[in-house]
Amino acid sequence: MAKKYFENMDGFALGKENLKLLVIGFVIIVVGFILMTGGKASDPSVFNPEIFSFRRITLAPMVVLFGFMFEIYAIMKKPKSEK
Repeated sequence: MAKKYFENMDGFALGKENLKLLVIGFVIIVVGFILMTGGKASDPSVFNPEIFSFRRITLAPMVVLFGFMFEIYAIMKKPKSEK
């Protein structure tokens, strides 16, 4: 079914490769947000310093930012001319 969808893309502003790159960028962003989750304390009255881990404070935002930059690249990339 997906092959049928991609065959007739004359009216779209983005090419097949651009759409694939957009999906990849979306997956990168979702992975970044998944990396941010967690760190919840089992008891709400007890502080859990795990919420300030390197993964949640540094790595995950960098992954999300990279995903957004990748999305911009995917949109701006000029599609190859098919002959």
